[in-house]
Amino acid sequence: MRAAIYNGQKSIDLTELPAPAAGDSDIVVKNIYASICGTDVAVYMHGPETGHRVTPGGEFGHEMVSEVVQVGKDVQDIKIGDRVYPYPRLAKGDPGRAGTVGGFSEYVLIPDARLNCQVYPVSEKISDREAALIEPFTVGCRAARRAEPKAGESAIVFGAGTIGIAAAIALKYFGCGRVMICDTSDFRLENAAALGFEVCNNGNEDLKEAASSFFGEAPGLAGLTADVDIYIDAAGAESILETYQSMGKIVSRMVVVAVLAGKRPVDILNMTFAQHALIGSGGYFPEDVKDVMTIMESGVWDIESIITHEFPWEELPQAIETAADTENALNVVIRY
Repeated sequence: MRAAIYNGQKSIDLTELPAPAAGDSDIVVKNIYASICGTDVAVYMHGPETGHRVTPGGEFGHEMVSEVVQVGKDVQDIKIGDRVYPYPRLAKGDPGRAGTVGGFSEYVLIPDARLNCQVYPVSEKISDREAALIEPFTVGCRAARRAEPKAGESAIVFGAGTIGIAAAIALKYFGCGRVMICDTSDFRLENAAALGFEVCNNGNEDLKEAASSFFGEAPGLAGLTADVDIYIDAAGAESILETYQSMGKIVSRMVVVAVLAGKRPVDILNMTFAQHALIGSGGYFPEDVKDVMTIMESGVWDIESIITHEFPWEELPQAIETAADTENALNVVIRY
């Protein structure tokens, strides 16, 4: 089978490996499409320990949609030909391998396979390309859920990448009224605007002024500020936490989903008197998969439109480098 082996910074072997065989309780799936995650970009561009735990010398990739090609005799409710989403946290029986499921290889062995556990069925209402985005959309959906949005609340999402857009869509799905997406890439903001979101280039626009104009004003510790209930950091810039602490209204919350190593200073006194909440969000749970499936099946949002580039498997390194170019790419997928 075709397999991509990660060797370290800017080093991938596209090679042939023996195809896996299913045991009595296992299945084997053939990947149809794989999406490139920001953590895939990080480990490729900068080396191990900069994204998901990816071991040099091993397969990697984890955002995919697949077809079942082998089914063990003891497996229930899964049959050859089924189109499925392999759930990365459990697909290999080890949550620590969520980033190394084998999304960039042709076939994947899924041990002890159970439907709606290791794999989820994909509705015919969801295209192959859109289904490749289920995994990153569950990450964004989890971030939105962690904010505990209430009907009619307002939100700002930092980051117009796949997860940021997914979080914005999930916030609307959960009942938020107005949602703004911020980024410094005009290319990505154009894609977000095409989905119906208010956008702001916070690299060259005054965010507080733009947000106050769009959302209205509410009391903050330093006077009037934008009337925003929820902030989500899906970008990871060091300045975002400081931005929230300075412009967040009294009684608001911020969810951090961006993966960025390092420590950030927090003004505890400001946080206390402003009644701010800082919430972490990592990964996803089965409830997020179900909500993302519902969102995609609804057809309300043209989710497939955020896929800006498609490459054949043979051009995987070029695809990852394209995904790293945030000024000219949004989501990049691999086809088999």
